[in-house]
Order: sequence, then structure tokens, then C-alpha cells
Amino acid sequence: MNREKAVLLLIALLVAAVVMAGCMQSKAGEQWTPSEDLPKIPEKLEKSEGAGMPTLSVYDVKDKSTSEMDIETYVMGVVAGEMKNDWPLEALKAQAILARTFTLKFCQDKDSKYKDADISTDVTEAQAYAAGDINDRVRQAVNETRGQAMAYNGEYPNAWFHAHAGGMTELPTVSLDYNKEDPPYLKPVRSKESDEAPANVKHWTATFTRAQVVKACADAGVKIDELESIEVGEKGASGRAKTLLVNGKSVSAPSFRLQIGANRLKSTLIDSVNIEGNQVTFKGRGFGHGVGMSQWGAYAMAEDGKSAEDIIGHYFSDVNIVKLW
Repeated sequence: MNREKAVLLLIALLVAAVVMAGCMQSKAGEQWTPSEDLPKIPEKLEKSEGAGMPTLSVYDVKDKSTSEMDIETYVMGVVAGEMKNDWPLEALKAQAILARTFTLKFCQDKDSKYKDADISTDVTEAQAYAAGDINDRVRQAVNETRGQAMAYNGEYPNAWFHAHAGGMTELPTVSLDYNKEDPPYLKPVRSKESDEAPANVKHWTATFTRAQVVKACADAGVKIDELESIEVGEKGASGRAKTLLVNGKSVSAPSFRLQIGANRLKSTLIDSVNIEGNQVTFKGRGFGHGVGMSQWGAYAMAEDGKSAEDIIGHYFSDVNIVKLW
């Protein structure tokens, strides 16, 4: 081969390498792999000029106003609302990827209940939001994951997360009253939670009156006249209650928790429930529904030197981290 042909061949190989690098995506917890079909950015979202990223109409429940912002600005507020802004960087980065995925899937599949808004800061609809808590660490986490989202078979997966798994995560059909088949990318996994977590999250006690329990059951769809007995019924792999047996009647544990107060009955990982006089006392572990990524678990993994991709790969099976803009 003469020198001119060798140079042309080298140039061709370099061009091919550049093209392939632009079409790669990261599989969570693994090395770079060839790209499959990328999830589509929701058509209803406008793209900002130059950057190509989506812009959102966000309704702020505190200000009762709607404003336009690019998705990266919105994600900064979500990360600051969902995690403390002094947490390990890789945990914040994992949260940013999940927040961005959640937002894109929400805008793709749902409409905000607030008129003329794509999404809101209402936690009953979307994610926590705290623009006032954004600091340089949060900005770094969002900037270093700019445009990155989770993908599963070319679609956005459900980017569920919670505060503390109590040692093991759970399936959505157990912990969320999820009425579809459990997604293949979610399986119960062991979760090493950080020792920095508050004591009342690791183990908690919640006491209610008999009347409060009766009302919560009714609000969850099961009417009882007077509380006689209550115990944990069906359980998931993590030990979380799927159902409670109240006077022998089956009550959805996730629905009961929401109705009686999810910040008091911190999870359905219930170790005991006892009636004494007019009081009903629950003891349990963890905080939140237990599906997807544990935030205190992400904290522990980041402290152990794991990357955001490692963290997501632990809690979500066979998902890819893709760059959309």
C-alpha cells in the first residue's frame, strides 16, 4: 500500500470512530455499548434555540403562577427539592438523571392538572421543587449529566425513587397499587442505606386512634363499622405489606398509608401493629414506597466510590443512560 492510500485509510478509520462515538450510550453500571433507538422528546415540548433542549411551562404552587424555563433549570430545582444540596455529587447526579427521566415521561404520558402547564411543583402530581436551595453542587450535578435520561427498549422507564428502603426495595404491584404487570427493569434488590440517615427513618413508630384507622380504611375503599383487629396480610419480597387485614377484611396497604398520612406511616415495611385501648401503634422501617432508587442508598453507594451510573444500574435492571441533547 502506498503512502497516499495509507493516509486515506487512516482518515476513513478516524471518521468512522468519531461517528460511532456519537452513537454510543452508556448502560447503567457497565461500559459504553452501541446505541439502540433513543426515546423521543415529547412533541408538545418546544425546543430552546441553539441548545436543542426542551422548554417547560412550569406551574409553581407557591407563587400560583406559570413560568417558562428550560428543562435543565427545572431539574436543578427538583434535585434541590428531592435531596439535600450538600450530599455526595454522584448521588445528586443519579437524582438528576432520574428527575430528568421522570419529567420527560410525565410530559409524554400525562397532562398537568394545572391549566397551560406541562408540569408543576405539586408533589401530588410530580416532584419536589426548591429553586431557593440550588447551589454550585446541584448545578454541577445537573450540568455533568446534561441531557442524560434513562431508557429501556427505546422508551422512558418509570423513574421511581424514595427516601429510605429499609434494607430492600420492592415491586410496584406490592408498594404502589400498580395495576399493570411489574416492569422488567424493576426487581427487589438489597439496599445498603447510609448510617447518616435520621434515626426516625431507619426505625419509626406511628400511633393513631381507632377512629382514624376506620376512616383510612373507608377512604381506601373498605368500610368497617368498628375496629376489632388489624394485622399485616400479604407481603412482598422485601417484607412490605401489600395488604392489611382489618377485621379480617383485606385493605390495600399502600392506599391505607396514603389515606392515614404517608409522612406519619412512613412506609409499608411494618414490623408490628398493636391495638391498646383507643390507640393503634405501628412500628416499621424505611421511608417512602420502596420502589426504584433509595436516596439514602444512593448516598451510601456514592460514599463508597460508586458512580451515578453504578447507582442507577443497581436499582434499575438493563436500563441505558442516553444523552438526548
